[in-house]
Amino acid sequence: MAKYKSKYVCQECGYESPKWMGKCPGCASWNTLVEEIIEKPKAGTAGARHGGLAAGSSKMASITTIVGEDEPRLDTNMSELNRVLGGGVVPGSLVLVGGDPGIGKSTLLLQTSQELASNGHTVLYISGEESAKQIKLRAERLGANSAQLYVLAETDLFLLEQQITQLNPAVVIMDSIQTIFHPDVTSAPGSVAQVRECTAHLMRLAKTKDIAIMIVGHVTKQGAIAGPRLLEHMVDSVLYFEGERHNTYRILRAVKNRFGSTNEIGIFEMAEKGLAEVTNPSEMFLSERSLGVAGSTVVASMEGTRPVLVEMQALVTPTGFATPRRMATGVDHNRIAMIMAVLEKRVGLLLQNQDAYVNVAGGVRLDEPAIDLAVAVSLASSFRDKQTNPYDVVIGEIGLTGEVRGVSRIEQRVKEAQKLGFKRVIIPAKNSTGWEYPTGIEIVGVHTVSEALRETLGG
Repeated sequence: MAKYKSKYVCQECGYESPKWMGKCPGCASWNTLVEEIIEKPKAGTAGARHGGLAAGSSKMASITTIVGEDEPRLDTNMSELNRVLGGGVVPGSLVLVGGDPGIGKSTLLLQTSQELASNGHTVLYISGEESAKQIKLRAERLGANSAQLYVLAETDLFLLEQQITQLNPAVVIMDSIQTIFHPDVTSAPGSVAQVRECTAHLMRLAKTKDIAIMIVGHVTKQGAIAGPRLLEHMVDSVLYFEGERHNTYRILRAVKNRFGSTNEIGIFEMAEKGLAEVTNPSEMFLSERSLGVAGSTVVASMEGTRPVLVEMQALVTPTGFATPRRMATGVDHNRIAMIMAVLEKRVGLLLQNQDAYVNVAGGVRLDEPAIDLAVAVSLASSFRDKQTNPYDVVIGEIGLTGEVRGVSRIEQRVKEAQKLGFKRVIIPAKNSTGWEYPTGIEIVGVHTVSEALRETLGG
């Protein structure tokens, strides 16, 4: 009997080694190397004939002779999902949806399947984790009863391909990629080799048959898609479904999208009969805001093409440790440390012996520099124990010299603040000229952080 060859592959980063090691040299993770048998695929099997995306018909051409066309979109009847996808589902695309267990990924995709089927598109929902009867129970609760929606409980990739070819659906939902196995790959389902081969096979299937395929990916304790990052590199779009399990609101965020913006978010509310869209997220994020308290400031942040108003909270308190704590939720921890250094050096606030906690209320994550000034005002408000004006909105980026720098799309931010009834907006002086202000709201331009603190805290 011929001796088989094997290799050891890290399940976290994909590092390959000819022998087993306790610690992966690639990502420094322990006990993540798993043995995989190296076998040459048998002649005539699908594993031996990978083929190209265009099935051998692709020819090189000058970019000047290629005719650009707008990608057709399949309307999901869900405006929040369409926004995140860039206008709808693109035929032939491969979309990866990730999220914590129980967050509502299957609910979202089953509702999407029903909406697409109600528009006349044939949809195949494949589950490797639930039986057809289990899916039927959830479908009855969600009202998914279209005749164009087909359900299949199977994990063999070749059998799935046969069913897809026979039905020829417009959209395929696969829940989840970690349960699907390639018969020619000897490792267990969910391993790096299986996930890599199955995803590559599905990508070729989507491109050659012009079928939109949406796959669900498990996540790690840190919230990232399980397995190496190569899975995210292979697909066209990566969507994360975020939120607290005990909170009714969910956020769908695009971190990669070849057919649209990666800054868009969709807001949903988990209800008894499924997910309901939240069309006005600013009003939702500010619904539980307390008025007249120190450390609270409202900021207008741009999420893709939509301005969103959220509450920035800060708590500054004397530390009981040799090194003060700096904790942030929803914003970059390093950005908080930089802003506190500017407040101490340029404004004179003694923060080196203070613990600081910063939180973005509502569970949304903000990563643009335009929130810097709101963070600074919240920190100074809590440190001085002076409340801010509850009808102010603060916008601006802070430089290391203490100046307030201009931000983009200021008109949209101000209009959103005016629509929600705010009376005054503190913005960079650079942005305060050259455009017509909306009526009913006061615009205050500031040059430095000190000016902003005088306007909001009175000194």
